[in-house]
Amino acid sequence: MAEPEGFREFVTGRSPALLRTAWMLTGEQQLAEDLLQTALARTWPHWSRIRDSCPERYVRTVMVRVHGAWWRRKWRGELPVERVPEVVLADPSCRVAERFRLGAALRALPVRQRQVVVLRYYEDLSEQETAVHLGCSVGTVKSQAARGLAKLRVALGHPTRTENMT
Repeated sequence: MAEPEGFREFVTGRSPALLRTAWMLTGEQQLAEDLLQTALARTWPHWSRIRDSCPERYVRTVMVRVHGAWWRRKWRGELPVERVPEVVLADPSCRVAERFRLGAALRALPVRQRQVVVLRYYEDLSEQETAVHLGCSVGTVKSQAARGLAKLRVALGHPTRTENMT
């Protein structure tokens, strides 16, 4: 099968942004690269149909669905280690440590909440666009976003709305 017209340019131009989305979904660089590669491979046969509409939206939707399928199949039990690693936070690395905490908190969310939070707040999609990507209602996006943000606030030690009132 010949390379579809414009596909290479799309991949070259949009891969960095799509890879960031994939990383936010998976939390791991290698898995993010695999996820993006899988999504692009699944997009290839449909390129002539989607290239003139919104191919980036199509690829993101494929990534979300593939990630969900991977997540459902993955064993997420604890892995024993001989020694628990020490976490040392030095002043210059506080921002890096905060990003790691956020990444860990995102990975701890249920998959649908994580997908909604990433698409709504990292990718800055509207509720309607997020619903289209996920194949669900706008109400589901709203409720999953609220639950996901509440869990992130707790995980990151930020006060909840009721704690702010006291």
